[in-house]
Amino acid sequence: MQAQKEAPPDMQCKDKFLLQSVKVNDGTTPKDITAEMFNKESGNVVEECKLRVVYVAPPQPPSPVPEGSEEGSSPRGSVSDNGNINGSEVASVTRSFDEPLDKSVEARTLIKKLTDEKNNAIQQGNKLRQELERLRREGSKNQGGISFMIVVIVGLLGIILGYFMKKT
Repeated sequence: MQAQKEAPPDMQCKDKFLLQSVKVNDGTTPKDITAEMFNKESGNVVEECKLRVVYVAPPQPPSPVPEGSEEGSSPRGSVSDNGNINGSEVASVTRSFDEPLDKSVEARTLIKKLTDEKNNAIQQGNKLRQELERLRREGSKNQGGISFMIVVIVGLLGIILGYFMKKT
């Protein structure tokens, strides 16, 4: 595979990787592993897992404005009287750079998954509303037709019965 020059605009990717594992005997070294060991037809128990490729945006650099500072306040709020940065600020910045990127990637992946689920739920809700509205319209048409039909039948029966009653 060749690396893409840039991520697609919709951040969607159909690439996948197949991860295979096979049970081996104790004492097997990496030199002993062959492609034949991953052949299911030879009776080997091969576990497979497909890994989808997910594009994520690069992590944003930390904000130069310290957390907890109020809007409109001086950016020198974290500098002590002698011009040195407070120790708590140094620890805070150091912690932000030491955090593993995996958490950021996992968080973005989870956010994308939840956003997709939310959008699907909204689409399903809209479809259900449209279907309900269509059923209401059909129901109101049918109710009007049935009522009118009953009136016509009762009227005809009344005329017929009246005609026979006058004759007798």
